[in-house]
Amino acid sequence: MNIQKINANGIGIAYVKSDDKIITDVQSALDLMATVRYEVDCNRIILDKSAVCEEFFDLKTRLAGEILQKFINYQTKIAIIGDFSTYSSKSLKDFIYECNNGKDIFFLPDEDQAITKLREVD
Repeated sequence: MNIQKINANGIGIAYVKSDDKIITDVQSALDLMATVRYEVDCNRIILDKSAVCEEFFDLKTRLAGEILQKFINYQTKIAIIGDFSTYSSKSLKDFIYECNNGKDIFFLPDEDQAITKLREVD
């Protein structure tokens, strides 16, 4: 795992890159938040979709809700970047839409949009 700190108009954003799955369960998400805070002192994270297990995107598993609730509880904003058009689930598309209209969790196509969104939210 490689963590790059981005300074976006005075706001620190951690871009976490990895060839391995980083988020596979609730504990791994907590570990990610703790590592990012310890190493680069950020509470805003960009993570590639490929670093998140596929079960996360199957809402029936309830994994996404459990994990994302931890990000909200620990006041950490996250943008997961990648191509989400491959998913056909209407409920997942609705979930992504609702997240993107909030202020804590975002599903965006690329790093630039993630930086812009994470920089703008309070």
